Order: sequence, then structure tokens, then C-alpha cells
Amino acid sequence: MAVDREQVLKEAAALLTRRATTSMDEIARAAGISRATLHRHFAGRDALIRALEEHGIEQLAQAMDAARLAEGDAADALRRLIRASEPVAGVLAFLFTENQLFEGGEINAGWARLDARITELFRRGQEEGDFRIDLSSAWLTEAFYGLIGAGAWAVHEGRVARNDLNHSIAELLLGGIRRSMEK
Repeated sequence: MAVDREQVLKEAAALLTRRATTSMDEIARAAGISRATLHRHFAGRDALIRALEEHGIEQLAQAMDAARLAEGDAADALRRLIRASEPVAGVLAFLFTENQLFEGGEINAGWARLDARITELFRRGQEEGDFRIDLSSAWLTEAFYGLIGAGAWAVHEGRVARNDLNHSIAELLLGGIRRSMEK
């Protein structure tokens, strides 16, 4: 029987997002494979986390593509990005905290590419005069990741309804970064 790597990563992400201390045995069971089979595909927990990170980076890049970040004004593009990021939000919440475990290499290059795209969106909003210029676009990028991750945890814990998540994140983020026209 062939192992569906994508399905294994999906199961691992779902479990690790809910409980970061999930064992390799639990991940293997959830994926419907033996622990030995899991270890043939991922030499250990670190290898699995790295594969999840690559997978998460790929999924967020696809969400960015789907959000068409260069179209329309920056606020509308941000709303589309928040909506498109929802399916990967839980994995991002996990990776955002786990990312501190690894340094250098291709993974950080992948995050840097994503960061650059999001940072450019915020910079464009600043240049269009819609977003505040006293907050750096790099900081706004971090705030985006933080709100996406916090939102995923809040939905998981039942503190926020999934249907309210996108609106809540967009309104909080845009409410804080919109440039005031009052003088």
C-alpha cells in the first residue's frame, strides 16, 4: 500500500495544531500507518516538522496567489488574503511557534518569500495613503501572522465561531492600521 504523504502531513498538522506534544505513534495511528512506516518517510519528529513547515509555506503561498494581492486596493486584497488563509490558519499557528526550533536554510528562505509578499501588500497600502505609516510594514506582517494564529486557536478552543473569524481578523487589523483622515 502506497503512503499518501499529503494525507500524513494533513493528519500530523491537525493533531499537532491541537496538541503540540502529540507523539509520532499518535500521528501514525491518525494517518492509518505504522510508526515504522511513518519513520521511513520522516526520520524523526524534526524531519516531520520540517516537512510540515515546507507544506505550510506552500499552502500559504497558494493562498496568496488565490487572494490576488496585486488586484484592487490594499484593504480589499488584505481581506481576500485573510479569507484565503483560513484553511491553513491552524498549521500556521503551530508553525509560528515551532519556527523558532529551526535556523537558516531553505525553510527560512520560504518564510522570507512569504514575508516579502505580505510586507509589500502593507507597503502598498501605506503608499496608497490607506494604511498608517507610523507602523512598519514588517510589523504589520507580524501582526497579520499573529492574528491568523490567534484566530485559529480561538476557533479550536470554541471561543470564536469559525463563521466570525475572517470578519473579526479583518476588522481588528484594518481598524488598527487604517490611516485616520482626521486632523
